[in-house]
Order: sequence, then C-alpha cells, then structure tokens
Amino acid sequence: MAQAYMAETGNGGSEREPSGSGLGRRLAELCRDRGIWRRGIATAALAVVLALVMIFHAQLPNDIGNLGSLTETFLPWLGLFVPVLVACAAFRRSATALIACLLPAVVWVNLFGGLVFGKSGSGGDLVVATHNVDAANPDPRATAESVARSGADVLALTELKGSAVPSYEKALAGTYKYHAVEGTVGVWSRYPLAASAPVDIRMGWTRAMRTTVESPRGPIAVYVAHLPSVRVKLNAGFTANQRDNSAGALGAALAAEPLGKVVLLGDLNGTMNDRSLREVTSQMRSTQGAAGEGFGFSWPAAFPMARIDQIMVRGMRPEASWTLPRTASDHLPVAARVTVGK
Repeated sequence: MAQAYMAETGNGGSEREPSGSGLGRRLAELCRDRGIWRRGIATAALAVVLALVMIFHAQLPNDIGNLGSLTETFLPWLGLFVPVLVACAAFRRSATALIACLLPAVVWVNLFGGLVFGKSGSGGDLVVATHNVDAANPDPRATAESVARSGADVLALTELKGSAVPSYEKALAGTYKYHAVEGTVGVWSRYPLAASAPVDIRMGWTRAMRTTVESPRGPIAVYVAHLPSVRVKLNAGFTANQRDNSAGALGAALAAEPLGKVVLLGDLNGTMNDRSLREVTSQMRSTQGAAGEGFGFSWPAAFPMARIDQIMVRGMRPEASWTLPRTASDHLPVAARVTVGK
C-alpha cells in the first residue's frame, strides 16, 4: 500500500514562520539598505538649520525687516517644525534625517521645556493683574467686572479710550477704592496711591505712568506701560523702531527708580525673548518665566500665539502667574501672585 510522506516539522504539522520574523525581516532589510544613510540629506540639513536658529536667535540680524525680533517673538512655535521633519524622515526611511531631528528637539526642550509644566506655588501676599482692554471694546463694563473677579489687589488697564474711562471707573469702584489714570493707561488699587504721574516714553502722548502703591508691606513703585504696536509688512518686514525707542525710555525710567520694590504691568508689544526689550527685561524678572502656568500666551485672544502682555517685578518673589478668562478685548488679561516681603 502506498504511503504519503511529509516533512518532519517537530510538531507534527506544517512548518510555520516564527512569530515576529516579519518585523525582524524588515529590520534586516533596513540594515542591508545602504541608502538609509544617504537619503534625506535635505531633511537632515533643515533640522540642523532649525536647531541653529533656535540656539543663535540672538545673533540673527535686525538690519533687514527686524528679522531677529520677529523670530524671537514667535520662537516657541519653531518647535512645530520638529514633528514635520520627523515625519519627512520616516517617509524617506532616512536614519540620517531621524538622528538629525534629535538636535532641534533637544534644543527646544532646553529652551522651553520648563514652560510646559506649571511652576506656580501657593505663597504670595500681593496679586496684580494687567489687561489691554482694547480701545474699540464694545462692553467696557463687562470687561471691567470680569478682571475685577480675578481678586487682584492692583489692576492695570491699558488702551483706555477717553470716553470709556467713566465706565471703567464706575464698574471698578466697588472693588477698588483708589485709582489713577494718565492718558490711555490707569491703575486701580485696594491700597492708597501716591505720586501718580506720566512716564515719557517718547511717543508724543501719554501711554505710560508710574504710581506708588502704599501696601501693608511698604511702598511699591508700579509702572504701567503700553509700548507702540509693531507691524509685519511685506515691504518692510517687522517694523518696530518706535516700539524699540519707547522701550529704551521705559528702561531708563526703571533704572532711575529709587524704590527697591518695583512692578511693571502692561502691553509691551514684545515677548521676553525679544532682544529689543532688553533694556527693560534685563532689569526685571518675568512672573510668567519664574512661576507661570504654561506659556501664558495672551495675544490674539481668539488664538493666543505670543505673550506680549507682561508682568515683571524687581525686589519681590514671583509665586504664580496665569492668564484670565477672555473678555471683549483682543488681548487676554494676565495675573500674578508675588511675595512682597518686609
């Protein structure tokens, strides 16, 4: 009788491909693919350029369209290019590009990784807030009531329209006993104010002021400023010359301040990374950078992309910093809690 013979497999059945051999085979194919190191050179080069821009952003020239300041204003957003480059590297199956992508990723984490997680604490004996209320604000009263609910002891408002000032005064009167308005900026406080006066920031009209807040822990010099707006123009780039001149004047006023405890509130139309604000930022400490919740972007309110509304202190310790709920303005209000001390 004829018999059929089958190859022995060791388990009495037909031979099966070992589990995981598909992945192993693909890895082996990639190892044998000599092009894996030659492909994606352009992607790798772009990754290196991106890393260099983030590392040396302070050296980018401002001579042509203030390119350096423009880059620094939106510097955190350069991190969005990293996953795009990683996707390109994976699509090209390029080991060179994938390794190169690690460089901008590490640089971004080094620059901004600390902002991803909140650093706020529970201490503090003074809450301050600032808000560019927008001269075209259709509902000043609701805006004022919203920021008053922040619990701020000292509140600064900028871009105050003259005809709207009475509305803000009326809406805030129940929360703040003291206030002073100079030009288009103002301060509302739970504590007495003294020596309120305009600060000349070389604009031709008043958009900055100084006052002394007589807090329970001693006098505090409070500056409120609304620096000139910047523009991005196709034919001129990032135009910010007037803003930069005003920043220099504000920096000089801060440097001459005799009191040891100083707070700067307002819309500076620039970020802490912007070199053009160095005469201000070099003297003060950002509450957002020291104790903020996330990036704290404040503008534009509909889709915040940059923090141009700032709270800075000198002679005091930041404990927490955050953005407040949106109002009818095109900016978000921002607030901070600080320790004044003795």
